[in-house]
This record gives sequence, C-alpha cells and structure tokens, in this order.
Amino acid sequence: MKRGNRLILAIIAAGFILILNLSSAEGAKETITEDSKDDMPTLFYPRAVSSENFPCSKCHSYRPMDKKKRKLELAHTNIVLKHAEKQRWCLDCHDGDKLRLPNGELIDYDKPYILCGQCHGTVFRDWKVGIHGKTTGMWNGEKVYYVCVSCHDPHQPKFKQVEPEKQPVKPTEIKLNLR
Repeated sequence: MKRGNRLILAIIAAGFILILNLSSAEGAKETITEDSKDDMPTLFYPRAVSSENFPCSKCHSYRPMDKKKRKLELAHTNIVLKHAEKQRWCLDCHDGDKLRLPNGELIDYDKPYILCGQCHGTVFRDWKVGIHGKTTGMWNGEKVYYVCVSCHDPHQPKFKQVEPEKQPVKPTEIKLNLR
C-alpha cells in the first residue's frame, strides 16, 4: 500500500474514533445538585399544597412513620403510586415535611425540581431553558417557571389519555338560516 493511502486511512480511523468518543460523552447521565444554581431559574409559581396532608408532622408528630413498603389502608388511601412503583416507596421521595434526595439529603417542598431532576436529568435540563414545562413572561424579560408538580402528579406523573373531540363538521353539512 502506498504511503499516501496509509496516511488517508490513518486520518479516517482517527476521525472515526473521535466521533465515537464524542457520541458516548453525549449520553452521559446528568447529575443534579442544589449547588448548580448558576443556570437555575429564579422565579417560580407557588406549589399547591394539600392542606389535608400537609404538614406531615401534623399527624406524624405523635404517630411514627411505618417505613415498610405496603398497601396503604389507614391513611393516604387515595394515593395510588404509578411512578417506578416496583423500585420506589413513599419515603424514598419524601420524609415528614421535606423531600428526600437519593443521597438522603432533605430539601424543602418548594424545590421539587431538584428531586425530580435526580432521575429525570434530561427533562430537568430542558425545563431549565424553557423547552419542557410552562413558563410565563416576556421572551426577553423575567420569566416565571411552573415547577414539575404544577403539571404532573408526583405519584402518577404520566398524563392520563383524553378522549378526542368529535371531528369538525364539513362545510357542506352546515345549514345556513338565511332569510
């Protein structure tokens, strides 16, 4: 093989290896911490809190929390977990009056995006720049962000299917009442 052909093959091989390395770096898992505040939105709509169940310490200050995974029969029977239910239990995500991160750190209920971002890193990244979720405000001004639980039920985050509307009436079927 000629020297020029070997050089071309070496350049092509190096380019191929470079492309493989770059594409594998793109799929790297993002980790979200409260410390990454430099690119975080600053204004949020307040969360809707269930006055019936919050604060948890209202009941749990005199009743210990049962940490065993089980069907809820005495309290919170209206909650149905459809969110990684085989891997998760109530106390994996919240503990008393705080949210619980996977590392055990407790954060305020007003920062659910930090908890959600621990497992949903790409959605969290999109939310921070306004691609996912709802944001209000001017395109070049201050924006106010809705947090994850403003739209998603944290226990059943997948939106329920809706029935489609009836198809529109064809113009030929419209009856005009002309006088």
